[in-house]
Amino acid sequence: MKFIKSAPDSAKEVKIYYQDIGCGKSVIFIHGWPSSHEMWEYQLDTLPEHNIRAIAYDRRGFGKSDQPWGPYDYDTLALDLNSLLEELDLKDVTLVGFSMGGGEVVRYLSKYNTEGRVTKAALISSVVPYLLQTSDNPTGIPQEEFDKIEEGIRKDRPKFLADFAKQFYGVSLLNSPVSDEFLNWHQSLTLISNGNATVKTMHSWSQTDFRADLAKISVPILIVHGDADKTVPIKSSSDLTAKYLPQAEYLIYEGAPHGLFYTEKDRLNQDLLNFISR
Repeated sequence: MKFIKSAPDSAKEVKIYYQDIGCGKSVIFIHGWPSSHEMWEYQLDTLPEHNIRAIAYDRRGFGKSDQPWGPYDYDTLALDLNSLLEELDLKDVTLVGFSMGGGEVVRYLSKYNTEGRVTKAALISSVVPYLLQTSDNPTGIPQEEFDKIEEGIRKDRPKFLADFAKQFYGVSLLNSPVSDEFLNWHQSLTLISNGNATVKTMHSWSQTDFRADLAKISVPILIVHGDADKTVPIKSSSDLTAKYLPQAEYLIYEGAPHGLFYTEKDRLNQDLLNFISR
């Protein structure tokens, strides 16, 4: 198994697991909450066929990476991403961040990309720019909704995650875009983490304001979001990001839920290939 060490010169060294597939232009996939790098299976199995070196890693606290008590703030998570880029000495990289992973993308670009290692980035169903409802962010989500998420995790994490997955993929009485077996697989990925990491990263993605980060971004950006996303509503996220980044390419997938990396996998893979190759 492949690991890099984040913050190797400190007492808080953390091992980060990664998968490295194919040859060609480097693309780093950053997974969503509360899953692991394996959620990208249908991208990792496809993009390397098109001269892509696909790299995906497990966020600290998730998958096969170390699970420290903390910290789990975005400065730390972006440090982990920077450590991966530096240790593998990657250049001309495209970052692809899904949901929570969009936060690592923009924090890295605003804080670390001084050497220009990353030349493009894609934000897929991203939590950027700021999800929490405040006086200067009226389209955000009320804090009470995030309190309910934390309560559900602490009370019965497996049940909460099973219910969360149905909304995540747009499952309802009249619509079943994924099989029961797929939901079981998704559940197995989410349960590898622990409750502490799950709660603390939820605090990070729900409370971090990325608006100042967006103002520092100069590389080409692709934004993809489903207009039926009930997990990260498009009007609270990507619609606003597109206004902060008017030069970005913004693709709205009509009728798509949050988990469009699977439900719209063929379209997403082609859109990513088109963006990367330009």
